[in-house]
Amino acid sequence: MSLSPETIKQHRRERLQERLGRYRQRLDRHESQPLVEGVLRRVVGLTIEAVGCRAPVGSHCRVETADGGFIDAEVVGFSGDSIYLMPTGELAGLVPNARVIPTGKTSRVPVGDGLLGRVLDGTGRPLDGAGPLQTGEEVSMTGRLINPLARQPIDEPLDVGIRTINSLLTVGRGQRMGLFAGSGVGKSVLLGMMTRFTEADVIVVGLIGERGREVNEFVQETLGAEGMRRAVVVATPADNPPLMRLQGAWLSTRIAEHFRDQGRKVLLLMDSLTRFAQAQREVALSIGEPPATKGYPPSVFAKLPQLVERAGNGDQGQGSITAFYTVLVEGDDQNDPVADSARAILDGHVVLSRQIAESGLFPAIDVEASVSRAMTGITDEEQQDLVKRFRQLYSLYRQNQDLISVGAYRRGSDPRLDEAVAYWPRIQQFLRQGMNERVSFEGSLSELQGLLRQPAEGATRQSGIRRDAEPAPAASGQQAKRAYTGAGGQ
Repeated sequence: MSLSPETIKQHRRERLQERLGRYRQRLDRHESQPLVEGVLRRVVGLTIEAVGCRAPVGSHCRVETADGGFIDAEVVGFSGDSIYLMPTGELAGLVPNARVIPTGKTSRVPVGDGLLGRVLDGTGRPLDGAGPLQTGEEVSMTGRLINPLARQPIDEPLDVGIRTINSLLTVGRGQRMGLFAGSGVGKSVLLGMMTRFTEADVIVVGLIGERGREVNEFVQETLGAEGMRRAVVVATPADNPPLMRLQGAWLSTRIAEHFRDQGRKVLLLMDSLTRFAQAQREVALSIGEPPATKGYPPSVFAKLPQLVERAGNGDQGQGSITAFYTVLVEGDDQNDPVADSARAILDGHVVLSRQIAESGLFPAIDVEASVSRAMTGITDEEQQDLVKRFRQLYSLYRQNQDLISVGAYRRGSDPRLDEAVAYWPRIQQFLRQGMNERVSFEGSLSELQGLLRQPAEGATRQSGIRRDAEPAPAASGQQAKRAYTGAGGQ
């Protein structure tokens, strides 16, 4: 049976109205303005300037190359009608007046158990050649802010497998610590030891701006096949653009946040926080932000706490992120702007000394300069008394080390210094630990008790630093003069 012309027209109108209705629904769901293409006007260094398009800061654009391909770039700023972009890859192939196409999308990252055992770049793409990621879930790179009053307190010690840290610089689960050292002093080795020895459900490692050869070494030798089963590695070596190095740090933190929200105990290791700051400095200076402190723009010191504060304990019922950030101290200057800012926002710092490393003592931890701010809340009075006594002996010897090394100090001049000298060989043995040697938390405390409760040979009878004694000052004035001249009260 044939349809009448009026019926056919009615069906066409209904189909058209149905299509228009679906189109209106899509427009209603679209929150942003219609995307308009722009053109490339200028490239200076790593900064791309485009005009004619609107895109919010943090969104992505595609820039056409001479061969018809595209490179990905992120909007990092704007001025008037111009927007400034930074590429996530190489700039080769860009030409004047090239098309700049806003995507309307911000960075989203894959999360889930499918990341365990994988090595990713700063955008979340796999680097290990093990096929596509099997996660099934993506989240925004921007994490959820936690109400500081809702955070769980740090009330549980964490076993990191390092004798000195376990006993003298006890770290709590959910604490954020910094490893401060110059180049070549052993930061990466100590970080690798904690990676293997620390008790955690998931380990997230961010290798930010470091040497490319270290990535494979860390995966194959430090972690190994057993360690990689519970680890995720994000690698953005030094030859990556600064935007990729920044995204590597944010991605590492976002992945750790996801596992924490699932109630897991996460260990976040980032090497290094200094490279993150340097990458932010490159981006900020490229778009015209004025330098402030030693060449670092103000945005660097704003980004550091934003990154670090995302680690730590979660809300009640959630897991924790215990974070260790390495901080490269340029020229061994502990007052470097990045190091000084990091000390202020972290929950403690472990300082590695070049002088101690050159003496052959590893890990080269400077006990005097290191501190764990959460230690008093997670340790008992007995351990705190032992740590106080150890620090007194250690500090007293180090303050008089020059006199002792040249033979100018005479035994009997200061009973407390005599005791420190007698204990010194055992103190050095206590601080020394092989890179493949794991010492449990209980074993660390037991060795500390055995060290200090057993009298040292060679100490004078009247010597002995009481547990409640104040730290002794260095031998000075007439006392040092008598020790040096050999008078010694004779």
